[in-house]
This record gives sequence, structure tokens and C-alpha cells, in this order.
Amino acid sequence: MMADALVVQRSDQFPLEVIELKGPLTEANAAIFQNAMRREEPAETVILDFSEVPYIDSSGWGILLTAYVTRQKAGRKMVVSGINSRVKKLFEVTRTGGLFLIFSTPEEAIATLWGAARA
Repeated sequence: MMADALVVQRSDQFPLEVIELKGPLTEANAAIFQNAMRREEPAETVILDFSEVPYIDSSGWGILLTAYVTRQKAGRKMVVSGINSRVKKLFEVTRTGGLFLIFSTPEEAIATLWGAARA
């Protein structure tokens, strides 16, 4: 396995769709991420867990934004959790942090979203 490969898998331990990303989100890995997002299209809410994503390059960032916009247009949510300081900086520099609901963990995201949905 390449050092900068991306592995995307759905966690089965949560009541909502939690997609765990392991590795950087880059141009080279774009297709892997896009395919994973396509599989999750029917899901009302997708939580992307970035706790094991060391960095995102500008292409990866574009892909993430595209996925977000696509889901928004379809009336579906996409939130992120577990971003490190390097990725967080990218959110700040691009002034797009406000688009995404950002949580520290998938559990926190679920407590908030699930709680809101059931309130």
C-alpha cells in the first residue's frame, strides 16, 4: 500500500452514516473519495471522520467542496469530524469553515444531529 493512499470505509458502529477516511485527501485519491460519496448518496446525513487524515491538498479541497455542494442541492447534509490543526487551517484560509458543521468526534456529531432530529 502506498504511503499516501486513501482508504475510505463506512463504520458500522453508529446509527448514522459515518465515513472514516484514512490517509490524505489529494488529487491522486480523488476517485476513491468520489466513489465513496456516490455510494452514500441516499443517506440523509453523512459524517466524514477525518481523524486519520493528515492533510488535504487543493484538489482534495475542491473535491470535498463539490461533494458538499452536491449534497446540499439534494437537500442532504454532510458534516465533518476529527480534523487536525493543519486541515483546520485550510478551512480558515479558504474561509469555508462556516459551510461545514465541524465536530471533534463522530460521537459528538451524532449526539448533536441525532438529538436535533429527534427533538
